[in-house]
Amino acid sequence: MQIKLPDKVKLIIQKLTDEGFEAYAVGGCVRDYLLGKKPNDWDITTSASPLQVKTLFRRTVDTGIKHGTITVLLGKDGFEVTTYRIDGKYDDGRHPNQVTFTKSLEEDLKRRDFSINAMAYNDQRGIIDLFDGLKDLEQGVIRAVGDPVARFEEDALRILRAVRFSAQLNYEIEKDTYVAIKKLADNLKMISAERIRVELEKLLVSSHPEKILMLYETGISEIIFPEFDLMMNTPQNTPHHIYNVGIHTIEALKNSVKYDGDLSENDIKLLRLTMLMHDCGKPAARRTDENKVDHFYGHADISEDISVKIMHRLKYDNDTINKVKRLVKYHDHRKKLTDASVRRTIVLISKELMPLWFIIRRCDICAQSMMLRDEKLKDIDDCKKIYDKIIENGDCLSIKELAVTGKDLINAGIQPGPFLGKILDKLLEFVLDEPAHNTKEWLMEKVNLLKDNL
Repeated sequence: MQIKLPDKVKLIIQKLTDEGFEAYAVGGCVRDYLLGKKPNDWDITTSASPLQVKTLFRRTVDTGIKHGTITVLLGKDGFEVTTYRIDGKYDDGRHPNQVTFTKSLEEDLKRRDFSINAMAYNDQRGIIDLFDGLKDLEQGVIRAVGDPVARFEEDALRILRAVRFSAQLNYEIEKDTYVAIKKLADNLKMISAERIRVELEKLLVSSHPEKILMLYETGISEIIFPEFDLMMNTPQNTPHHIYNVGIHTIEALKNSVKYDGDLSENDIKLLRLTMLMHDCGKPAARRTDENKVDHFYGHADISEDISVKIMHRLKYDNDTINKVKRLVKYHDHRKKLTDASVRRTIVLISKELMPLWFIIRRCDICAQSMMLRDEKLKDIDDCKKIYDKIIENGDCLSIKELAVTGKDLINAGIQPGPFLGKILDKLLEFVLDEPAHNTKEWLMEKVNLLKDNL
């Protein structure tokens, strides 16, 4: 089986080979190529030592020379070249205490996580597949290399990576690997929040985010996302729902996949995070009436608070936190459909996030029961029509779009400060009710009345 290597990768491999060393493209790039995907990065493994690599190439960076990795720079591109190595003992469940360089490709491949990531290739020898990675690719299986317990004890993040690969590729996890995941899930406590976040997010933005159920089934979520366990154990005894909170959340995540093609990568992330956490406040909000019907009053506000705590715990950036918490808070926002109320909804949610909000509402509704579903979806369609008209008309939707400014109010004798802000807020309210009032003349007349009456 032939792999078409990029010219610069071929050049690096050829140069190392010409000097008497072994060299191969290895790992994820081989896997992705065989899956028909364009690899993001091309990593190279070699029998040459890091110092030998450095002497052969004019421009290099000591990316991780302690662990055998040198980045070779060719033009504007960088390629990681790593010496064959054997990892020592992992005392912290994350990093080997030491590494030993070796001349054996087999020893190097033996330390890798899964069979599909443990294949190497060069044009001379073709694919080196010592652990049936090709077979597992064909059969759709995630299998640990060698003893899965040993692999997961070396680096506990591999436990979460197994589920992430399962979601990205829609593969099943091999039985012994799955058993080892359940046995060692608690080891994820040793992993940093940042590394957890990266893997969890890759799972969420994959084409099969419903695989998050496996986190619950294996005990992973109890360690990294206990809020999900509460959701999985919270029923929804109401005519509007047919699933518990956790399964409803999974169904909403599944619904969101159909919109991937229309969204940027960042918007997909915001959408999936919102769908994951939009109902995380329901366990705390649940109340059951005398007819044994459940109610979840105020759950959106509780969900907002909990989602912020979760995202802080996972070390998310402030921009993501602020956008997701707003979408979570207003995911079930419903008002009478008038032009004025839709303008206020846009102000509440933000013009930037409104397109996502429409998708979120649809994903949520389609994960509920059939009760009034057509009416609920029509409500969204009608709201979208009004929204489109408002955007097309260029209606004023913020204080900065008002026909008067703070400077105009100061010139009219109003002192800078909170009172001036109140007047601007009130003027925006007038304009949200009637966009035609957004003229300097009309607004300044109102300012003169407000000075004495607000």
